Amino acid sequence: MIFLIIFIMLILIVIGVPVAFSLLIASLVYLYSQGTDLSMLAQSLVRGVDSFTLLAVPFFLLIGELMNSGGITNKIIDMAKTIVGHFKGGLAQVNNIASLLFSGISGSSTADTVALGSVMIPAMEKEGYDKKFSAAITAASSIVGPIIPPSVTLILFGIVTSTPIGPLLIAGLIPGLLITISLMIYTYFVAKNRGYPSYPRATSKQVRKSFTSGIPALLLPVIIVVGIVSGVFTPTESAAIAALYGILVTFFYYKNVNIRSFGTILKNTSYDSANILFIIASATIFAWVVTRSGVSDTLADFLFNFSTNPTVIITIMVVFLFIIGLFMLASEAIVVFAPILTPVAEQVGIDPIQFGVLSVLILTIGGATPPVGMMLYIVSDIAKLSFSKLVKEMVPMYVPLVIVSLLTAYIPFLSLVFVDIFF
Repeated sequence: MIFLIIFIMLILIVIGVPVAFSLLIASLVYLYSQGTDLSMLAQSLVRGVDSFTLLAVPFFLLIGELMNSGGITNKIIDMAKTIVGHFKGGLAQVNNIASLLFSGISGSSTADTVALGSVMIPAMEKEGYDKKFSAAITAASSIVGPIIPPSVTLILFGIVTSTPIGPLLIAGLIPGLLITISLMIYTYFVAKNRGYPSYPRATSKQVRKSFTSGIPALLLPVIIVVGIVSGVFTPTESAAIAALYGILVTFFYYKNVNIRSFGTILKNTSYDSANILFIIASATIFAWVVTRSGVSDTLADFLFNFSTNPTVIITIMVVFLFIIGLFMLASEAIVVFAPILTPVAEQVGIDPIQFGVLSVLILTIGGATPPVGMMLYIVSDIAKLSFSKLVKEMVPMYVPLVIVSLLTAYIPFLSLVFVDIFF
């Protein structure tokens, strides 16, 4: 029965059935086969979204929509240009830093890719960068989106595995910074080899002007992080206060959002929130089925037949998650596999917070990897570039990304240091 429900779920996903319905159908098969009262299905669906913590999801989504519609992208790019524009490969380095800064606002790799790609790729081409490199570095740098707080994907992990949300969000800070630093090092050598240009060092006046314009937007992640680590706000309260701040900034400081456009923003936020919450509701009943049927224990026994060494076990799970990431979106893979794999990770001594950051990181890299590779399709469309040329340019960029993933997997300190300090 264990293998049957997993097989049914995977087959449904492969043939294109939405993840939420795939989880529900597989769970229904198990409940029916065990003679369980099916009214429990409806009760579990309601209970799955009856959570104060879950209110953070629509608030974070609202923040991302506000920033995307509020003309924040160019201000972030201007700030990044004054910080790293004089580095070798100036505009490509700006792309890396802008993705880092934007991730602290949107919390989404696809939002990062769309917002920055539409501006950065044409600008880089205009300054003499190869189209394929411009598109590839945009996709690679966007991977930091779900790692730096706020991150809806990390919140999903916390909900489906009952892992504390606040520590999870903070744990992504160092791995996220390492992604950006590693890509900046890679960009430096590529720019030096290909002769890509740099900007003159920004004057103090230019720095002051760009920061005056951009700092109000960048205070959003500061509100979230400081509120959580100080204990003044819960993650949900931080999200609500940040959303209110975002409304005030976009309406009255940047003045790029009006009542009409705000209606569209709320509509998009409501649609995305309903979609995610329905997946979470379905994941709740599936997590119960996983626990009741002993899937995690069966998987643990299977893995321990190979080895009881934690390093070997985590390596197997890293490879598994990477393969899953090739075919599923990170958020979908988290709600399906996190309830199964997290108990196994805990059995070999891996902290669930570390495992959460690692899982989201690896699955997000899968979003920039064929054959699914949502971020690749986005930048390919923006750049009007063939998918095969883009993938060829991406291949060496996977090296620094994989290195950061392995460091996160084998050095718990990187993801847990701030957690230990503040929690």
